[in-house]
Amino acid sequence: MKLSRFAVYAWGVVVYNLAVIVWGAYVRATGSGAGCGDHWPLCNGEVIPRAPAIATMVEFAHRISSGLALVGVLGLVIWAFRIYPSGHIVRRGAALSVIFMVTEALLGAGLVLFELVAHNESVARVFSMSAHLINTFMLVAAMTLTAAWASGLQRPRVRQQGPLMAALYTGLGIAVLIGVTGAIIALGDTLFFAHLANGGSEANLSPLVETLKQLRIVHPMVAVLSSIYLGVLAWQTARRRPNPAAIPLAWMLTLLLGVQMIAGVLNVYLKVPVYMQLVHLLFADLIWMSVVLISANAVAERETSTEPAVAATRLRGSPASS
Repeated sequence: MKLSRFAVYAWGVVVYNLAVIVWGAYVRATGSGAGCGDHWPLCNGEVIPRAPAIATMVEFAHRISSGLALVGVLGLVIWAFRIYPSGHIVRRGAALSVIFMVTEALLGAGLVLFELVAHNESVARVFSMSAHLINTFMLVAAMTLTAAWASGLQRPRVRQQGPLMAALYTGLGIAVLIGVTGAIIALGDTLFFAHLANGGSEANLSPLVETLKQLRIVHPMVAVLSSIYLGVLAWQTARRRPNPAAIPLAWMLTLLLGVQMIAGVLNVYLKVPVYMQLVHLLFADLIWMSVVLISANAVAERETSTEPAVAATRLRGSPASS
């Protein structure tokens, strides 16, 4: 099936935002979050920093890339509202993408303004980082669904799905839980190794870093048990809701879970180098996208839509010809 230009653009927005998310993790892992000081949206009080330090360059690049991501999502929603009729599911997905992009920017600004970045060792940072990750997952889900619906996936029918709906909601919640526990442990590792690099020792860790260090074992346990559930869910869903996309999606999730397990082991064995943290995060996002797509595919309407033909209702062109 040939994708419309809008669908290609929508998937491009998804891919670009994944790159921005990974770069954001690089900012956190390298302690560059305070590279622009506590200024936002300015960088150290300047629009373009002069003679910037490396940390400033890293943080400023992230801000520029995030700004372009916002422009990309605004383009997504404007285009969607131009070519799809009122009430169309693609419009709703694009609108949600904008909403979560705005909250993403506000959460990022809050981290900077309240100095919950770099080597800040506060409980507030743990909660804010968790909120940031959850919002990022919601943003990725909204953009992914927008692209999938534009590519031909039918609108969801949540009602009258029986126990399957509860199982899918549980799977989505579990995927978020894996991400949150991983982000918290990654923060603990960043603070722990930064403490050692600054001349500290394991004997004088702050209470928060000591707690996060002791909780390291939690994430692998959660990840293994959750991966088993998600794998079983994917194949059971493919069996109960058979369609052309079900089996490929189940295989995709299974493969991603396997690779992620290997990446997790390597991450620990190599003592969490920055590049492995980025790989681990990327696969966490891909797993989340897979669970979202499996869920949306499982509850998508199977019968032909009763809406008037899209080509007849569009007022300003067609996605296929735009």
